[in-house]
Order: sequence, then C-alpha cells, then structure tokens
Amino acid sequence: MKTYLLILIIFFSIFSYGQDIIDWRGPGRTGVYNETNLLEKWSENGPELIWSIENIYKGYSSVSIANNSIYLTGIKDSSDVLIALDMLGNIKWEVPYGRAWNGSYNESRCTPTIENNNVYVSSGLGDIACINATTGNLIWSVKASENHDGAYGRWGLSESLLIVDNKAIFTPGGNQTTIVAFDKITGELIWKSKSLNDAPSYTSPLLISRNNKDLIVNVTANFIFGVLPETGKILWKFNFGEQKKQGARNNQTNTPLYKNGKIFVTSGYDHYSVMLNLSEDAESVSLAWVDSTLDVHHGGVVLVNGYIYGANWHHNRMGNWICLDWNTGKIQYNEEWLNKGSIISADGNLYCYEEKTGNVALVTATPKEFKVISSFKIPLGTGPHWSHPVIKDRVLYIRHMDALMAYDIKN
Repeated sequence: MKTYLLILIIFFSIFSYGQDIIDWRGPGRTGVYNETNLLEKWSENGPELIWSIENIYKGYSSVSIANNSIYLTGIKDSSDVLIALDMLGNIKWEVPYGRAWNGSYNESRCTPTIENNNVYVSSGLGDIACINATTGNLIWSVKASENHDGAYGRWGLSESLLIVDNKAIFTPGGNQTTIVAFDKITGELIWKSKSLNDAPSYTSPLLISRNNKDLIVNVTANFIFGVLPETGKILWKFNFGEQKKQGARNNQTNTPLYKNGKIFVTSGYDHYSVMLNLSEDAESVSLAWVDSTLDVHHGGVVLVNGYIYGANWHHNRMGNWICLDWNTGKIQYNEEWLNKGSIISADGNLYCYEEKTGNVALVTATPKEFKVISSFKIPLGTGPHWSHPVIKDRVLYIRHMDALMAYDIKN
C-alpha cells in the first residue's frame, strides 16, 4: 500500500509540475515568488548553508529548477554551456549549445526556460537551442540572430527565451526583423515580425493579457513594443529612447512589469522610468507618468501591494534603493544601503542582493522605509554579483559567477 501511494505521489507531482513554465525571475517573470512560511529573521551569519558548489563555468545567469534538477548556464572556451545539477549541487551533465559573446563581459547571461522535459536557451551571439532536460541531448538549435541579420549591443545578447503556446520567442532586432517565433518542438520558423530598424536590448520579453487578449511586450534599444503572439504583428511601439537625461545611454536591461492594463519599464544610466496605459483592446499605449529617480541598472524591479521596489543607478558601481507608488510614480523612499543590486520578493519581504561586495538583505516590503531585518555576506565566488536570486521550495539560491549556494530559509 505504501509503495502504491508513493508511486501516485510521484506521478501527480511530475504531471502537475510539467504543466508549468519555469522562467526567468519566477512566475510571470515578475520576481515575486509564491513561497510562504519563510524565515522572518536570519542569524548573524545568514540562513543555514545547505550546500555549495564552486568552479562551475562562469556566468551571470540565475538558476531554473524543474524535474528534480537545477539548470544554469556558463561559458566554456567560446561556447555557452547548459549545466544540470541534482538537488544537492552535484553536476549531472553539461552541454554546449551556442556561440558565446566574443567581446567584453562574455560570460553567459541566459537563464534557462523550462517547459515539461525541454530546456530552452540562447547564447551571447544569438544562437538558440532546445535541450532534453533529463539527458542533456540537443533536440534542435538555430543560429537565430545570424539567420535573421540580427544586431548586437556592445555586450552581445542576454535574452531568456519566452515560450508562448507552441512557440519559442526570440528578439534578434536589426534591419530584417525585430522579433521572431520558432516552433518549440522542431525549431522551424513560424513567423517573423516587421523590423523596427533598431538594435535589440538586453531585455527578456514578457507575455501579458488584456481583456483575454494575449500580447508579447519587449524592449529594443529605443522602443517598447507590443506583438500579437499568433502572427508576429507589431500592434504599437513607444519611443522609450527619448525618455532620458541629455547624454544618457540606451542600454535597456529590465523585463517590464505589467498589471491591470499598466506597463512599467525602467533602465539605468540616467534613463527615465515610464508607466504606460495599455488600451482596452491592447492595440495602443499612452504615457501615464514618468519618473527620473528609479533608473534600474540591471537588477530588476518587483511590484508588491501597489508599490514598485528596486535600486537606481548613480554610476556603474553605486545606487540607492527606491520605492515608487505604482499608480502615481510618487517616490515613497530613496535610501542608501551599501550599493545597488538585484531584487526579488516572497512572503511579504524583499530579498536584495547588492552587487559590489555580495551582501544579501531581508527587507520588509513597506513603502514607509527601507528596513533591513537581517543581512549576511555570501562567502564564495568571484567577480561582480550580478545574478538574480531565486527561491524554490523555501530554499534561497544565490549564484556568484563560478559558485552557487543553497540556503535554507524555511521557518
């Protein structure tokens, strides 16, 4: 009887898990993780370190967790590599899948996207691939940027693929097209959009829904745009590149936030943040408000209980932590804490990972103040602390370039 029950539990666990898409920055690419009963305070040295692994291939990607495995990307020689670990941090397999960026900061940045038993990845030079999540066998690969005359920023590409229905979505930019859709099973081209004649950004697209109408939203170097996932038709574009201080750069990096017909986009380097109103039919946008304080470098933002939280950019190695009202853009606080960095949220708190010295803070998600409950410094890894944290089954995963650490944060 016990054996029968165990088989049923495993079967239903696998079946239900397989229905979800495991994505960059968690559910809906929001950075907000549906985890509860987490520690409300950490010890002086931080939560318990369950395990760690060092000397993995270097990269800035986050981890994706599915199929009782942990997936991340790294760079080996001139290739981006997908790495699979077991739940104790032991390497199961690794597979090269595309050409790495060949300029500065060439370490991998793509966080794997997982659906059922398939893992979808892109490389720094715009090669995309589908890989079997169990065996590591390459199912298909496409030189997506090269084949569609794509363009590159000064640091290559950093996109995490978006899966929509039967399609894998990628944004090569350039003069031939802006965004393309491939059959997620075969890698065959399904559609390509018209060209906005613009370079791609370092941003990963977002799938939203407005009155039961789905829309893909992404950002190029200069435009925020909306695309029909069925056909690739670009319904609207907004000139985001104009929303900046004089001399500021258009290095867009952050996935937009969306809720109830409003789209929020932010970028660093003295760029302004904007809130757009999406029309009822999703076929046009208008400007709701502009903010000049929260210009997020590449650490992302979260929306919690009507407020936007993130860190702004003073220069490449410094910034403050900011809270804005979602509806009005009004600044709720603008406070210093060590340095700017990445942010996620779970169980009513913020998890802030500053990029300079690797301190992680547990912060109350309140617009009243930036209140650090607990903090600790991660002990392993080299280089900038640019990977975004991930929470899964009450475990906090922190990557630092060539090291990965798993912390127990269950209450």
